Amino acid sequence: MTVPVTLAHALGCRRLLLTNASGGISEALNPGDFMFVADHINLLGDNPLRGEVVNPFVDLSRLYHRALFDPLQDWARQQEMVLRQGVLAALPGPSYETPAEIRMLQRLGADAVSMSTIPEAIMGKYLGMEVVALALIANKAAGFSSSPLEHQEVLQAGIRSSADFLRLVRRLIGLWQG
Repeated sequence: MTVPVTLAHALGCRRLLLTNASGGISEALNPGDFMFVADHINLLGDNPLRGEVVNPFVDLSRLYHRALFDPLQDWARQQEMVLRQGVLAALPGPSYETPAEIRMLQRLGADAVSMSTIPEAIMGKYLGMEVVALALIANKAAGFSSSPLEHQEVLQAGIRSSADFLRLVRRLIGLWQG
């Protein structure tokens, strides 16, 4: 999962933008909203730095480059887009989480859940890259909806939100370069 990050760094990339589709845990997040990742909870069962011999003990307390959130949120508000800041949890999948797992994540402080992004973010930080992660809230997490979770629902949310997401990413890149 981290080979593309390592390759991008080797080719000279110093900034890393990660994206994903996530299930919303926080009541403040609804399908179609966007979340700027401020922190994470890694429950994937592994760390991409395991086995690294050159200083694998990386401080992750400032992993995500948060300075862009306020100006990006101001812009999103003007565009009538919802952008919130939150904590992303990751579980391995490919199955969706159970309602009990979601309740656990909620108690741990997670706002959204995904099956990706965190290993890539850790590797980016290890390599000295500035890391930003944006999540599209594709659905409510397990137990928060009366209907079963369907992968088709996630794909449809991505299609519906693609134009707004592209505008958000363009603005983020503009702020990052500014």
